[in-house]
Amino acid sequence: MSNLTAVIAAVVAFAVTSLSGFIVIPYLRKLKFGQTILEIGPKWHEGKKGTPTMGGVMIIAGVLVALAVSYGYSAITVNDYSEELKVPFSASVFFAGIIMALCMGAIGFFDDYIKVVKKRNLGLTAKQKTFLQLLVSALYLLTLALCGVKTTNIPFIGDINVTSGLGLIFWPIALMFVYGFTNAVNLTDGLDGLASSVTLVGACAFMLICGFFGMGHGNATAAALAGACTGFVVWNSKPAKVFMGDTGSMFLGGMMVALSFATGRPVILIFIGIIYLIEAFSVMLQVAYYKKTKKRIFKMAPIHHHFEMCGWSEEKIVLIFSLVTLIASVITIFLTIIGR
Repeated sequence: MSNLTAVIAAVVAFAVTSLSGFIVIPYLRKLKFGQTILEIGPKWHEGKKGTPTMGGVMIIAGVLVALAVSYGYSAITVNDYSEELKVPFSASVFFAGIIMALCMGAIGFFDDYIKVVKKRNLGLTAKQKTFLQLLVSALYLLTLALCGVKTTNIPFIGDINVTSGLGLIFWPIALMFVYGFTNAVNLTDGLDGLASSVTLVGACAFMLICGFFGMGHGNATAAALAGACTGFVVWNSKPAKVFMGDTGSMFLGGMMVALSFATGRPVILIFIGIIYLIEAFSVMLQVAYYKKTKKRIFKMAPIHHHFEMCGWSEEKIVLIFSLVTLIASVITIFLTIIGR
C-alpha cells in the first residue's frame, strides 16, 4: 500500500475533526447540549457543568470523511487499500466493523440525548443500553461468521479454528469481548483528553501492526482514527471546550474492537487496551468489594478518579495512562511480529 494513503487518512481526519469544532461546538452551545455532572463524581468536576457534550460527532465525521478521501486516493493510484476492498471477504469485514462502531456511537448518541435534552442524568437505563450493545455485538459477530471468518490468531500459538469443537467457544467469548471493550472505553472517558489520548496511542499501534502485515484497509482506518483523536484533543485537552460524550466514547470502543478483528488477532487488544481493562476492572472490583464489605478499595472508581482524589492533576493522569498504553503497545507490536 502506498504510504501516502495512511498519511492522507490521518491528515484529513485531523483536519475535519479539529476544524469542525469551530462549527459543532457553538452549535451545541446554542442548543444548550451541556454536560451534566453526576452527583457521585468528584466535587471539583462541577465546574465542568454546561460544557458542550456529544462532541463525538466530530470524531465520527473525521473518520468517515478520511476513509472516503483515502479510498478515493487509493482507487485513483490503484494500490492495496482499494484493491483489498474489491475482495468480498475483506470488504465485508471492513464495512461490518465500521457499521458496528457507528451503531455503538448511535447508542451513545441516544444516551447523550436523553441526558442533555430530557435532563435525565443517567441517560438510557442499564438494561436498555446492555440490550442494544449486546444486539449490535451479536449482529457484528454473526456478520463476520457469515463472511467466512474461520480462524483467530493468537501470537506464538497460531491460528485457532473457530468453526468446530472447542473453537466454538470463541464466539461467546468474542461477544463479551466486543461488549466489554466498548463499555471499558466509555468508562475511560472521565477526564479531559483521557479517552482520546489513550485511544490515539492504541490506534497508532494498530496502524503499525496492520502496515507490517500488509493490511491496507486496517492501516488506513487506524490512521484515520488516530488523526481524528488528535484533532479532538485540540478541543478536549484541559480545560475541555467540548466532551465527546457516550457518542464518541462508544464509537471509539467500537472502532478499537473493529481494528482488532481486522488484524485477525483480536486478542492483542487486551494488551494495547490495558488501560481500558484497568478502568473497567477497577469499577467491577469496587462494586463487588463494597457489596460484600461495605468498604471501598479505591477512593473512587473508575480508577482515574482515585488518582485524582490522591492529588494527581488531570494532565498527569492523562500523561501516565498514555505512557502505559504506549509501553504496552510497543511490547505488543514486538511480540505480535516475532510471534506471527
